[in-house]
Amino acid sequence: MTTERTACGAVRLGDAGGRITVYGWVDRRRDHGGLTFIDLRDRSGSLQLVFNPATAPEAHAAAHQTRLEYVLRAAGVVRPREPENVNPRLDTGEVELHVDACEVLAAARTPPFAVNEEGEVEERLRLQYRYLDLRRPRLQRNLRRRARFIAGLRRAMDGMGFVEIETPMLIRATPEGARDYLVPSRISHGSFYALPQSPQLYKQLCMVAGLDRYYQIARCMRDEDLRADRQPEFTQLDVEMSFVEEEDVFAALEQAISSAWREAEFRSGIVTPFPRMTWHAAMERYGVDKPDTRFGLELHDLTEAVRGSGFGVFAKAVQAGGVVKGIALPGGAEMSRGEIEGELTEVVRALGAKGLAYLWRRAEGWQSGIAKFFSDAELEAIGGATGAGVGDAVLMVADRAAVVAASLGALRNHLGRKRSLYDRERIDMLWITDFPMFERDQQTGQLAPLHHPFTMLHADDVDLLETDPLRVRSRAYDIVLNGREIGSGSIRITRPDVQERVFQTLGIEREEARRKFGFLLEAFEYGVPPHGGFAAGIERLLMEGMGEENIREVIAFPKNQQAQEVMTGAPAPVDDAQLRELGLKLLQPPPT
Repeated sequence: MTTERTACGAVRLGDAGGRITVYGWVDRRRDHGGLTFIDLRDRSGSLQLVFNPATAPEAHAAAHQTRLEYVLRAAGVVRPREPENVNPRLDTGEVELHVDACEVLAAARTPPFAVNEEGEVEERLRLQYRYLDLRRPRLQRNLRRRARFIAGLRRAMDGMGFVEIETPMLIRATPEGARDYLVPSRISHGSFYALPQSPQLYKQLCMVAGLDRYYQIARCMRDEDLRADRQPEFTQLDVEMSFVEEEDVFAALEQAISSAWREAEFRSGIVTPFPRMTWHAAMERYGVDKPDTRFGLELHDLTEAVRGSGFGVFAKAVQAGGVVKGIALPGGAEMSRGEIEGELTEVVRALGAKGLAYLWRRAEGWQSGIAKFFSDAELEAIGGATGAGVGDAVLMVADRAAVVAASLGALRNHLGRKRSLYDRERIDMLWITDFPMFERDQQTGQLAPLHHPFTMLHADDVDLLETDPLRVRSRAYDIVLNGREIGSGSIRITRPDVQERVFQTLGIEREEARRKFGFLLEAFEYGVPPHGGFAAGIERLLMEGMGEENIREVIAFPKNQQAQEVMTGAPAPVDDAQLRELGLKLLQPPPT
């Protein structure tokens, strides 16, 4: 049927006089004094069709019966439009197809929302009728650019000598940091597969196998709470390399991402190499380990400047071993007390701070309810440390260092968005390096790996494992893009003695380690090369490249905030026969 097909969006003035056949959906329909006009749409664009009852009555009669989203086959002769009728907004706006043969291939019900418009539609409706939503130009454009980006990644990786290898989707459950999706085994009742959170252990086994340079466009699943940049299933560029240091991994990722970025023709270019910043510097300057470097508002340590002040909140915090930090907000002296004590204070309280202190620097001097508790020298020290000038405000938090960093980091990001302090078209890539190896679990108090337990330590810090593990730096690294973590990686532990000491620090006994990771540890006994790798979230890269605020705009069939696919009704109950076959019995859920 389609061997003679011409793409609707490909017809140009040079095709005038030629006979073509087009297929597509009715995008718009207009009746004008006997003539019927239809804009026919396919994936390439739209073309105006003209139906004349005097020259092609049967085709005109068929067109008269059509409605929006009907599927048509139309044949005729391409003719130039009259100069006054040229549509400069369309690539095909200089021509039209005068149809002499038309066939309705499929009728269509009235859609629940306008497919031919980009207007706002309630998200539940969009996801319920996702196949209609995908017809709209925005998602058509996004998915085509997604395909070009992934094709660009593959070309770049192939060009650097990487081998694409598919790893299993049904694996053994291993601790990765988030909850696994489990799959019951029909053959081995009581045993479960897990869906991979990442191919981490398999790609390391590829290095043991001597494959040297592995990559995969990997599907990953994590059962975790969702947000604007997170889905339960996602795609990542997964990479592992043998006989490398950090700089080798950095160079490969920078080349692959920047090359694919150009192929997809995303907004703004990427500058390589990406800047580098240590985790400690990021926390000190921005309060977060994924800083948005498109704007300033850096954090400044005021602990010494206010150590002896008469302001009791600060004095008590410092005496208890805490810190005081602040940010200078340009033009902040115009903010009202209500705005600071309401909206901005709520931002820092959500991250654990007890409150937000503030000072206005106005032409008549420092002002606010707490200014009287500071001497002139202390106020000048605050101004000097933060760089606050006349017309600015200094916003301050006093607490434990972690609380101060988190709350002011969140406040900084909030102000950056609200006050439009950065160019939304700008792209800032950044490597964050030298992460801590361990963190303290807030609920249990136990040590946990910040990335994973196979991350190599800095050589200078190995002897701190038993004496001061929280000071141990790892050879882990993240890519941050405009304040969003894109992915992470590390140089891996390949020395059995170091790996065993890390397990001991985490409270993992040898028997437990063998039970959980025995296949990997055994493989390492057969000659393991030093290696390292990385995993980059493709959807997050796509979001930034396309300027989208929600990850669902770059995925064909996403889940909603409750991890449901409302179009198909997944997840859904299964019948008792299936449960019996799997050796499963459902328990009543606990009362809510």
